[in-house]
Amino acid sequence: MQRRHFLRGLGISVLSAGGLWPTIACAAGRGEEIRLWQDEISGGGGPLGGPVVSAKGAWTSIRQPVLRVLSPSRPNGQAVLIAAGGGYTRIEVGKEAEPAARWLTARGYTAYILIYRLPGEGWADGPVAPLQDALRALQVIRQRQAQVSVLGFSAGGHLLGVAAFRPGFQVRSPRSGIAMDRSPVSGAALIYPVVSLLPPNTHTSTYRQIIGRGGRREEAEQWSLQTHVTGQAPPLFLVQAEDDAVVAPESSRLLSAAYQVAGVPVEMIRYPTGGHGFAMGRAGDRTQDWPQAYAHWLEGLPGAR
Repeated sequence: MQRRHFLRGLGISVLSAGGLWPTIACAAGRGEEIRLWQDEISGGGGPLGGPVVSAKGAWTSIRQPVLRVLSPSRPNGQAVLIAAGGGYTRIEVGKEAEPAARWLTARGYTAYILIYRLPGEGWADGPVAPLQDALRALQVIRQRQAQVSVLGFSAGGHLLGVAAFRPGFQVRSPRSGIAMDRSPVSGAALIYPVVSLLPPNTHTSTYRQIIGRGGRREEAEQWSLQTHVTGQAPPLFLVQAEDDAVVAPESSRLLSAAYQVAGVPVEMIRYPTGGHGFAMGRAGDRTQDWPQAYAHWLEGLPGAR
């Protein structure tokens, strides 16, 4: 059966790279779009029209979440799901996701960029909406490829961390009402991720969008990554700068410590400077070194070849 027909049988639309969405500028590989939900998303809410893309490639007004797929000319059989950050108020596709996708496809990986719904854009499901999209994306990719890891930046790291770390977590499909289990991943790479929403980490845009005013401590605990690390968590790759003014540097240490307690492999890279939002690295400082370490980490994942 052809892949296009198979995916449509799952209720997933496959679109051309020049379809409903602004084209990803990519020098390597082929482009493809997969709409995560076949029809209009029920349940109420959402923005009208869209999407809106800024001059720097930040996306808002996401009504139809999609996967943007970049396939290398010589695939190595491994896929990476990418989620850019933006504090759940925008998605920094141009700054974070697109450069990462180009870097991966140049090395033989099939890159899937997740364009997820934003909680503050009027969705009835609120903070669960992007998680529905992330879990659905993993479900779709697992139907196509045997091995998938995740790469998340900032709030995108939080989103993919929740999807990867919460064992047995279920959200209901906005169309069918069928519960969806999280899909296993072979590894999680989180770059300056939002980790904890517990006090004193209540200043971030992620906290405001996910927990909001008057949120209970129990809610913040449920949406914090370090509280859900078990022996079944995937291998972890962490990167953060000590002078990060957006996400407390202590965050990555909390997550690394939880991994050590669980006895699961974790590799953590910390830079004395670099701030927040350095994406694939800034020219002229040490943050430009992390992609090479990430390449070695990817090669060492279970099932890598």
